[in-house]
Parts: sequence; structure tokens; C-alpha cells
Amino acid sequence: MLHLARVLLENVRKQFGEVIAVDRFNLEAKDKEFLVLLGPSGCGKTTVLRCIAGLENPDEGEIYIGDRLVNDLDPKERDIAMVFQSYALYPHMSVFSNLAFPLENAKFPKDEIKKRVSQVAELLKIGHLLARKPKQLSGGQRQRVALGRAMIREPHVFLMDEPLSNLDAKLRVYMRAELKKLQKEVGITTIYVTHDQVEAMTMGDQIAIMNEGVLQQVGSPDRIYFHPSNVFVAGFIGSPPTNFFDCDLIREEPYVLDAGEFKYRVPDHLLKTVGEWLSDSFVLGVRPHDVIVHKDTKGKEDSVKTQLDVIEPLGDRLILDLKVGDCLVKALVSPSFKSEIGDQLLIEFPADKIYLFDKETGRVLT
Repeated sequence: MLHLARVLLENVRKQFGEVIAVDRFNLEAKDKEFLVLLGPSGCGKTTVLRCIAGLENPDEGEIYIGDRLVNDLDPKERDIAMVFQSYALYPHMSVFSNLAFPLENAKFPKDEIKKRVSQVAELLKIGHLLARKPKQLSGGQRQRVALGRAMIREPHVFLMDEPLSNLDAKLRVYMRAELKKLQKEVGITTIYVTHDQVEAMTMGDQIAIMNEGVLQQVGSPDRIYFHPSNVFVAGFIGSPPTNFFDCDLIREEPYVLDAGEFKYRVPDHLLKTVGEWLSDSFVLGVRPHDVIVHKDTKGKEDSVKTQLDVIEPLGDRLILDLKVGDCLVKALVSPSFKSEIGDQLLIEFPADKIYLFDKETGRVLT
């Protein structure tokens, strides 16, 4: 059965001059799903959104909304609503008129317009603001009006391009939760663009990570975080970012990864895969919160000697910057961890917490 409100992209490609903005892009946002397009600035995520909206025409590939191929349809025929970071409200109109505008444009009867404006205003808790002009509203209130104007047409799909980026940090956190709750209540398929990984992780049912126009991985927030498909995803998700070490495999019993400043025995669960791998060049990855730090400098086999270089207090935890020769390793520890700059410490990378990637392709070994 075809979902009425799913969005499907098949082999979409878009080029601007010499730059390939989106390359062989395949993605599905299921009916009623909140899908987040995540990636660094310039990775092509807004171009994907604009192609879905009909504001850009893909050079190749097909875009479906529901069971309709929409490549040749005008934006207004696609049954989508866009919310931008600029809100794009009409400054000379009241909140009521801003909300009513899409319906007036579509020649809805006055009674129906009044009823829908009232319903949307109640849902978004902006009923008391209907007589005000946009300049009399706070950033959060303006954001709600922009959402209301998009919702009032009851579109099949919401497309949102960094809609919270103009808000202050506290309001942004509040609006994230509100927006996610609202999306579940109205049940409209939503594709949401952001470069903020915390926003993506907290809001998305599914996250699609892009880099340089190419889709890197699609999955639930847990899947993306705990099972990154490549070096880029592992490095992009998580704060502080994953520690990476270039290693060469020494094929002697036991198999060892030589990172130059230290050696690391290949964990049992990866022995077979590593042994059969054609390359001997790998990247070892470990997240800062998985690094175990010891003050006892005797340590176990596989522990690595370090020197404490910088302490970054974050209130509920500390980031330790640890020097291993010329390498810098970041570790997250409890604020009760007491140590001084220059102290010699030992660190361990638990075998069940490390990631191993092929150096040439960046692909994870599983």
C-alpha cells in the first residue's frame, strides 16, 4: 500500500555549474515520519529540500509525494508547506491576516477561514496574539505564527529549513520539544533540515546524514550514534567528536594495530574480519565518553600512557585533553575526577566500544 504522505527520492542529482550539489540521492520519508536532513553547511541538504518543494528542478532522478511523481508539478500543486528560518511573515498584516492569507488566496469561504485560524491559533497557543503585528511578537511567537501559516492549509508534507536557528539557546530547546510534540499531534510527514546534531538527535524519528552532496547514512538517532557506517558519521555525531587514530595492522599473533604512539590489540570480535581484509591500513575510533582514564600508572595490558594537557569543565562533566606523543585524545570524566595539568595518566579503550574503519574507503568494519 502506498502511503498518501510519504516522500520518495530516487537517484536525484543536481548540479550548479561545476559543483555537484546532490549526487545519486535516494531517500524515503515515510507517512507521518519526522525525518531530519543533517550535515555541515554546504553539504546539499537545502538543495534536496528545494528540489522536493519544486523551487529547484533536479537534473536527474524522480521525486514522489504520496504516489504522485511531482518533478513537473509547480510548488503550489505539490501539497507541501515550507517553513524557513526567516519566518517570512507579512509585517503590515496582523497575526490573524498572516494566518488567513493562504486560505484567502485559495478562495476559502470566510467562515471556514475564521474556524481554521481559530483552531490553529489554539493549537499553537497564539490565540491572544491574533490582533498584533509581527514586530510586536517575540522570536518564539513569530516562529509559531510561521508554523501556523504553514499548517493552516493542511498540507501533506512539511518542509522546514533551519526554522529554529534564529532563536536564542533556551528558546530553541523549548521549541524543539514543542515542534516534535506538535508534529506527532497533527501527524504530518515532516522533512527538517539542520546542521545542529543535537537538534537532529532530539527531534528526528530518522536522521539522514549528508556530506558533499552524498547521503552517508540513514537511521534512527540510536542507530546513527552507536552504529555509524563510516568515519564521517562517527566524527560528525557526538560532542566532543570521536577520537581517531591512523593505524597499520601488524599481522603477527596476536594481531596488533600500530598507531605509532601506541599499539592496540585487535579485539576478538574483529579478528576474523581484520584477518580477511585486503588492506592493512585502518582508522581506530573511540568516543570521548568511552575512554577510561586511570590515575594508577601501572595499568593493564593495552593501556596507553598520556599526559594531561588541558581540563575543560562543563559543570556535569570534565573534558580532559590528553597528549599521547603528538596525538591529542579527548576523554569525558566525572567532575569528581581530580587531576592536575602535567599529570601522567593511563587511558584504556574498551574492546566493545571501539570502531574500526578502512582507511581508504572510511567504511566501518563490522
